[in-house]
Amino acid sequence: FFSVTEDLVRRRAEHNDCEIFSLEEISLHQQEIEKLEHLDKWCRDLQILYLQNNLIPKIENVGKLKKLEYLNVALNNIERIENLEGCEELKKLDLTANFIGELSSIEALKCNIHLKELFLVGNPCTEFEGYRQFVVATLHQLKCLDSKEIERSERIQALQNYPEVKQKIREQEQAYLLKRAREKDEAQRRMQERKDKKQKQMESKLGFDGPDSPQNKENRQAEGDREQETWRTVEDEDEEDRRFWEEPTPYTPESRLETHRYLEEKRRAKENTRESKKREKPPRTLVTAEGKALNVNVPKLNFSLKDDEENNQLILDLAVYRHLDTSLLDVDIQPTYVRVLVKGKPFQLVLPEEVKPDSSSAKRSQTTGHLVVSMPKAKEVILTKQKISTSIKHSDCNTLQKSARSGQVEKLEVDASKYSFPDVTKIVQEKERIGQGPIRLQPEKNTKTEKSYVDFENNEEV
Repeated sequence: FFSVTEDLVRRRAEHNDCEIFSLEEISLHQQEIEKLEHLDKWCRDLQILYLQNNLIPKIENVGKLKKLEYLNVALNNIERIENLEGCEELKKLDLTANFIGELSSIEALKCNIHLKELFLVGNPCTEFEGYRQFVVATLHQLKCLDSKEIERSERIQALQNYPEVKQKIREQEQAYLLKRAREKDEAQRRMQERKDKKQKQMESKLGFDGPDSPQNKENRQAEGDREQETWRTVEDEDEEDRRFWEEPTPYTPESRLETHRYLEEKRRAKENTRESKKREKPPRTLVTAEGKALNVNVPKLNFSLKDDEENNQLILDLAVYRHLDTSLLDVDIQPTYVRVLVKGKPFQLVLPEEVKPDSSSAKRSQTTGHLVVSMPKAKEVILTKQKISTSIKHSDCNTLQKSARSGQVEKLEVDASKYSFPDVTKIVQEKERIGQGPIRLQPEKNTKTEKSYVDFENNEEV
């Protein structure tokens, strides 16, 4: 059953910084509490206590709350007034819509000399003949009963007829207690019948699913039988639910508690069904036992893999969601495959050739949100960046052959007026290039030597 827990009290004490020792007011309404306890030990300074609309059957464990001024236990299963003698400062008591039939139990409130207001509307005792006169005559300190002020003349008249009214109340109480005893027996019988019925249903279900069921049927036939059984079970549950709500029952503490338990059972069954549907799927195989990586696209994202030959790299463009936080992406690059976890869902792509994981990079587009992964290839490829110009005259073929044999690359002239940087090609004067380069760009130098001196002698040893 549900009881008052420390966690519940702390959560309800947010206005007091979750401190319960100095708590003066707390609201514990609609918490399905079935037992009232601990509050007299944890919250000694309580002045106002709200406990309406629970399943409390008895007033208890509040006698040490010396400062309590207002107690609201309306809409509960309380059958008699008791254990309030210690609440010395009690001024207002609300017992609306309970099951109080022992009206004489209000005599326990004589000790609460500060009690001014009492609410008993909706209790069986209010239907007794002489109910109001008995309460007014018994509790002299009361100023208001059931939201109606007590006049002095009314109290005088009630005191005059008190012996006769008290006798009538006693007789009606005895009749009510006999009726309650029959209701308790009936509730016990109904509960036992429902328990036996559930036991039979469980046994029949186990018998259907047990080892005695025929095993030689085809799989399709077995699946059909299971579907039919599930359909029957759902139909039986609907029928039971309809019967439960349509069957007339007396309004008693037992029926109220039974309704609550029934609803709680239904709620738990729905939660179990929901949990069974949400069972975790087995982890998807990304790498086989032989070590072979597989192509996987669980998040179902569009992607493209581009071979950038100019930069000797592979570029993966993965169309992840634009507004997805980058912290929810996990990129893992291996030499033969790339894996991206998008909110825990794996995307894996096997690469056509090996790459360098250490030199790879992953970037996120600020406009589209796409993930761009650049992966340099492991195999280096040297590409020719410049080509020899073919716009050379046929008469220069000999010079072209010489330059090709020498392994030199032709250079093109650039219009220096279009650029602002200085011309660094003329900082150091080039050596004379004899017979190299196109004739139209570099005219052939005259290699003939002229004698500067008349007495020139050619010495081969020098």
